[in-house]
Amino acid sequence: MSAWPTELRLDKSRTLLTVSFESGERFELPAEYLRVESPSAEVQGHSPDQKQIVRGKHAVKITGLEPVGNYAARILFDDGHDTGLYSWAYLHELGRDREKKWAAYLQALKSRSLTR
Repeated sequence: MSAWPTELRLDKSRTLLTVSFESGERFELPAEYLRVESPSAEVQGHSPDQKQIVRGKHAVKITGLEPVGNYAARILFDDGHDTGLYSWAYLHELGRDREKKWAAYLQALKSRSLTR
C-alpha cells in the first residue's frame, strides 16, 4: 500500500500531530510517541538490535514540521532532536501500529526500571 497524506495538522499545544491519508485513515500521534519512535539512527540504530529506548520525553513538544521532498517530513522537537525523517509510509505505520508499538515501548521502559 502506498500511503499518501492529505493533511498534517499540529494542535495548538504542540503535543499532537494528526495525519490524514488519501485512504480516509486518520491518526492522532502524540509528540512523545513520535519522539521515542523517531526513525533517526540515533534512536533506531543501524539494525533492530541497536534500537535505543528513549526515556524522559513525556512533556516533549513539536516545534516545527519541515517538508522533505515529496516523501517525508522532518519533525523538530523542543529537546533539540531534529534528525528523524518521517516518511509517509512510516507515519502510516506509526498510526496503524500505535497500540502495539506503544505497549512494547512501555514494556521496554519497565524491564529497564526507566520512566517516561
